[in-house]
Amino acid sequence: MNNQQSTNLLFEISHAGRRTHRLPKCDVHTDTAMSSLLPQDYLTAAPPPLPELSEVDLIRHFNNLSTRNMCIDTHFYPLGSCTMKYNPKRHERLAGIPGFANLHPLQHEDTIQGMLELLYGMQEYLSEISGLPAVSLQPAAGAQGELTALFVAAAYFRDRGETLRRKVLAPDSAHGTNPASAALAGFDTVTIKSGANGLVDLEDLKSKVGPDTAAFMITQPNTLGLFEKQIATITELLHSHGALVYLDGANMNAILGITRPGDFGADMQHYNVHKTFTGPHGGGGPGSGPIAVRDFLAPYLPSPMVVKEGNRYRLDNDRPQSIGRVRSFFGNVGILLRGYCYIRTLGPDGLKAVSEHAVLNANYLRARIGEGYEIPHPGPCMHEFVASARMLLREKKVKALDLCKRLLDYGYHPPTMYFPLVVSEALMMEPTETESKETLDAFADAMLAIRNEDPEV
Repeated sequence: MNNQQSTNLLFEISHAGRRTHRLPKCDVHTDTAMSSLLPQDYLTAAPPPLPELSEVDLIRHFNNLSTRNMCIDTHFYPLGSCTMKYNPKRHERLAGIPGFANLHPLQHEDTIQGMLELLYGMQEYLSEISGLPAVSLQPAAGAQGELTALFVAAAYFRDRGETLRRKVLAPDSAHGTNPASAALAGFDTVTIKSGANGLVDLEDLKSKVGPDTAAFMITQPNTLGLFEKQIATITELLHSHGALVYLDGANMNAILGITRPGDFGADMQHYNVHKTFTGPHGGGGPGSGPIAVRDFLAPYLPSPMVVKEGNRYRLDNDRPQSIGRVRSFFGNVGILLRGYCYIRTLGPDGLKAVSEHAVLNANYLRARIGEGYEIPHPGPCMHEFVASARMLLREKKVKALDLCKRLLDYGYHPPTMYFPLVVSEALMMEPTETESKETLDAFADAMLAIRNEDPEV
């Protein structure tokens, strides 16, 4: 039963005179003065035709609807590129401590020293993890982090008088936010082809980079779940042309404690706090997309920054080269607090284990799915992989969309489909580090069962 059918049922069981509530008598005088406040054109002659139900009928309706919702607390979410991992409830409780949750952003700095100390610590941790010295916590989401970093790049080149650098390069497998962020920051996007191995085509990159290039936006590992083995060569090539390298940090959960973007040549990156660390998912937020940059880009970061002077913390607004605010107040502090708790809970060894388990789970699921589906690019993969349903389309006229709808019948949220665009009938899967072998086996069994079903039956 879908939601429309459920709503129709409410009307079918409606009976005149049944009520879930009893309102008090109207105590507003309905005189001529009231008529002027509520123009007649906006008043209805009769109440809306809503179903008349008892309280128990209404409660059962909404509770039954709620059981049809999928969320990470009820279902396995193999959404590639989205990193829908389970988030510990401990961090939710810590973020809800009244001393944190009841702070007001307009309080005097002397009354929020604890929170400022926490935010300063978060800056330091994100700097260490990325290998980049300066961090802004302000951006409200990963996509806004991308945009903020490109604003920083634009300001940097503007100060240097390099106004001809109007192009941003991005691989054809990039997240869609990459070219969108570049366009909003005033750049023109140039697409770089992928090779047959799913990695950046170096020859195509060499032919398109030049004195008009501002930056190359690259995801590491890329959206096919593959580690760009030639990353050092790529960053050296961009730097030799005076361009910057921007790392899309959406897939940082694959390399925590193993390698750092700053060490392999990235000049800027963003984090998705909910994907790499912890935080609520979906619904458009709440989010947080901090960025980390090299020291020569630090003056352009959004203002204010949290700084430490002796034993005191303050918000530094004296930043004449800053691009200004990109978010109200200090950023999405509640989400940053959750990420801070996650990092402090796990420590360096724990963060490394997160990535090791994410990569192990992805490779295990990749092997199981490969028993019945085409895996276009050779392994091993990192934290995610892309399979293809094109053999089902050829053999049974079953599309990736049909397969994903069938998965819902098995009780699983479908994987990401039709992305990246470089793979036809793409099924992009990311099991994350929080899922058990039993869950992965059950999901793989469902996928393989669908592979062998007769769609006509």
